[in-house]
Amino acid sequence: MEVPKKLVNSVSGCVDDALAGLVACHPGLRLLRGHRVVLRADLAAIRGRVALISGGGSGHEPAHAGYIGKGMLTGVVAGAVFTSPAVGSILAAIRAVTQAGAAGTLLLVKNYTGDRLNFGLALERARAGGADVRMLVVGDDSAFAAPKKAGRRGLCGTVLLHKVAGAMAEAGATLDEIVEKVSVAAKAMGTLGLSLSPCSVPGSKPTFHLAEDEMELGLGIHGEAGVRRMKVLPADEAVETMLAHMTDPSNASHLPLRPGASVVLVVNNLGGLSCLELNIVAGAAVRRLESRGVRIARALVGSFMTALEMAGVSLTLMLVDEELVGLFDAPTTAAAWPNLAAAPATSQRPEIPAPTEEQGTAQHEASTGPGAARVQRVLERVCRTLLDMQDKLNELDRAAGDGDCGHTHARAARAIQEWLRAGPPPAAPAPLLSALADLLLEKMGGSSGVLYGLFLTAAARSLLNCDDLPAWADAVDAGVEAMQRYGGAAPGDRTMLDPLWAVAQALGTLRSPGAQLLPVLAAAVQSGEAAAEATKEMEAGAGRASYIGSARLLQPDPGAVAVAAVLRAVLEGLQG
Repeated sequence: MEVPKKLVNSVSGCVDDALAGLVACHPGLRLLRGHRVVLRADLAAIRGRVALISGGGSGHEPAHAGYIGKGMLTGVVAGAVFTSPAVGSILAAIRAVTQAGAAGTLLLVKNYTGDRLNFGLALERARAGGADVRMLVVGDDSAFAAPKKAGRRGLCGTVLLHKVAGAMAEAGATLDEIVEKVSVAAKAMGTLGLSLSPCSVPGSKPTFHLAEDEMELGLGIHGEAGVRRMKVLPADEAVETMLAHMTDPSNASHLPLRPGASVVLVVNNLGGLSCLELNIVAGAAVRRLESRGVRIARALVGSFMTALEMAGVSLTLMLVDEELVGLFDAPTTAAAWPNLAAAPATSQRPEIPAPTEEQGTAQHEASTGPGAARVQRVLERVCRTLLDMQDKLNELDRAAGDGDCGHTHARAARAIQEWLRAGPPPAAPAPLLSALADLLLEKMGGSSGVLYGLFLTAAARSLLNCDDLPAWADAVDAGVEAMQRYGGAAPGDRTMLDPLWAVAQALGTLRSPGAQLLPVLAAAVQSGEAAAEATKEMEAGAGRASYIGSARLLQPDPGAVAVAAVLRAVLEGLQG
């Protein structure tokens, strides 16, 4: 395995650079000179209140410095990536808050040997100097079925305890009261991780390897081994597997979750999961918990405690009562704490009714007879053509776009097929094109869907009162003009407009007396195909391809190829 790329200045300086960047962008934070310690800028405000200090190895951002602020942490001590912080820096942080007048200090420490040792030694030295310091070691890992001598690992649940303790400290609670409350809350929570990929410390190879079709359940936030590997599951099944493991009574570290329970849910991005996937997981978690009769009093979704670039997610559940929920709702200035809505999460929110059809809007009524049958035959041929060339269009699109042109056109084809199965299409040209425009705008997606929708809408308008051959020539001209006006492309810009413009020029012959549709259309289709093929020689002037050098665009534009294929299918459908 190769060493993955990282966007850093140097391996040795990456933590210091990250802390400096955080402080530079947040005026409420300050660095403690000579140490990897970040403190509240308004230390004077903690006089008479309990100070809260956390920390650990870096690489878990925004934990922990993102949670410094009024109503959460007072300070954080950072180590190198995945390395416990220095005892001297922890002691300096304790002394700083003590000298600021704190009414005692609570150290919130994740359960890892190095963190326990270093924070513990700093605590003993601070106590020797007369400071009132306590330490709470957090272990919320619900992975292991049998108890481990080292105890449960500290994971994302630690962040929830930051909030509980911070809200209490801000309200003026004593050190004893905070320790008692947080200790009880810590025993009523569990966290479980699921990974799709490893992570890598800057300058080093990945911490482990997962096959392309594998995921790992129960791993730690440094890449420590989990409890099992399994084939990649759909999100719903993966979430159910996680919840079942976390709440299994045979699991020594399980969370007893009974119907009627109220929880705070954290859906935590381990670093490299997309927001799209994270929201899918969040929705699945809400539904699965609701099916168990569990009320989700609050839900946090985002990146709270990461493992560098690991693609994965962890779920944290904390059993809560109204008093705890109030502590979560208490205000905080911590940058990484979300703008949490003071309301439960639920999958049962009522939808807003869709707007009703405006009076006077054309209705796309179906019709029967030879005309409708011919329309159906043509559309079915178009759909088969697009589905057959899906892979070809995707391959053409990879050179200059995002490689989904085939998928987009296949999506349109399947939508049209479903529409045709629902009943015969309109036979009259204007309602037909208008109905197709609405369908593609709703179902096709991407710029292509909008451009086809523009073309068909403008063409339909031209055919409202007349649908003879000259009107069809006018309709294509109107469609091309609408695409140019809103899409910004011109003939020669290497887009789907090029074959349509060529066809529009050729169809001008329909305005001549005695013109025959099929011969004129056949010539127009040939012109469109030639124009589509010619796009491989063009410099892209619009669309994503315009950002790619012409030397790399060695194939015709996929959108133009698709348009030419659609036109050929229309011609063959009419001939057939």
